[in-house]
Amino acid sequence: MLKMLRKVTAIGGGVFGISALYFTHSGNEKFYNKILMPIVHNIPAELSHNIALLSCKYGIMGQAKYEDSERLKTTIFDMNLSNPVGIAAGFDKQGEAVRGLYKLGFGFVEIGSITPNPQPGNPKPRCFRLLEDKALINRFGFNSDGHQIVYERIRDLRENKSFKGIIGINLGKNKTSTSASEDYSAGIELFGPVADYLVVNISSPNTPGLRSFQSKEKLKELLADSVAAKRKLSRNVPLLLKITSDLIPEELNDISEIIQLEECRVDGLIVSNTTIARPSTLQNENREETGGLSGAPLSDMATKAISHMYRKTGGKIPIIGVGGIFSGKDAYEKILAGSSAVQIYTSFALHGPPLVNKIKRELDEILQKNGFKNVAEAKGMAHADMSSKV
Repeated sequence: MLKMLRKVTAIGGGVFGISALYFTHSGNEKFYNKILMPIVHNIPAELSHNIALLSCKYGIMGQAKYEDSERLKTTIFDMNLSNPVGIAAGFDKQGEAVRGLYKLGFGFVEIGSITPNPQPGNPKPRCFRLLEDKALINRFGFNSDGHQIVYERIRDLRENKSFKGIIGINLGKNKTSTSASEDYSAGIELFGPVADYLVVNISSPNTPGLRSFQSKEKLKELLADSVAAKRKLSRNVPLLLKITSDLIPEELNDISEIIQLEECRVDGLIVSNTTIARPSTLQNENREETGGLSGAPLSDMATKAISHMYRKTGGKIPIIGVGGIFSGKDAYEKILAGSSAVQIYTSFALHGPPLVNKIKRELDEILQKNGFKNVAEAKGMAHADMSSKV
């Protein structure tokens, strides 16, 4: 009992101390990079993640002072974003810190993945930093409070008229579920009334068998059921599919064909999820850990997958680009490849809140330097010949 009390006290003190630093120095890039984050990196990865989440949840991190320019404003799925930089699913899995994340300057927030029934996820430790590689490996395994609890959180947030943010809800399946279609359809039905967009996530490597739904026949059946569930909603909620960049070109081609079928037509793609690949360039001793690798080593893979899907869909299906975005230049490359918006996670976890405004500021400067009036003008310009035809 005494041991447990000491542990709780120590964690509580850590949360208070680090949260106080977050608040005092919110937005100070140099302080974060030189002082705070090196301290944080000595705390186990999942514990520091939970501390950061609590700081966001209770508004301790403060509020971004950067004002988004007109160049950063964009539209996706008929939704107006003040900027194209969102937080990817995985940071706020349970929908606890949406308001706080908005205050840090994100243009939109995606929560989840959320499973129908609560489940604990995989045994700990299950998150590992690869600092030399600017990367993380995680095998969380869809640890989730379950549909009902998360739904009530988001419903309550929506009922507060002072909140106007964009919320995406990323859906997963339970580990022991016998029907993926039923799991995703249940999520679409429940969250449809409170989501700005919904995501069918079949690309996490940490739920056994999940990635097999990216195969042609399984995907066709799953998407037909998911799209049918979406079309039963009383409002038109965009439905997105999240895929991995581990797929070979032929598999990406199959997906591009399926998502353009009438019965399987999704409204957008998220490219990409973490990778099971382990590039030979990885240096950190954690490189052999099982799970999904995210961060800088994923960047080129993700950009190539975005570019491939943009070409194969003729630029007609909006793409949210994810993977290894640490700078405005990284975001710009994803946009040139065909992304309408981007998301970050690993860079945010490794560098802290100031990174959000750093990316936006740098992206704004690059757009201006290259003569683009806005994000939409730059989208897909790596395929300039094709872009003139779509």
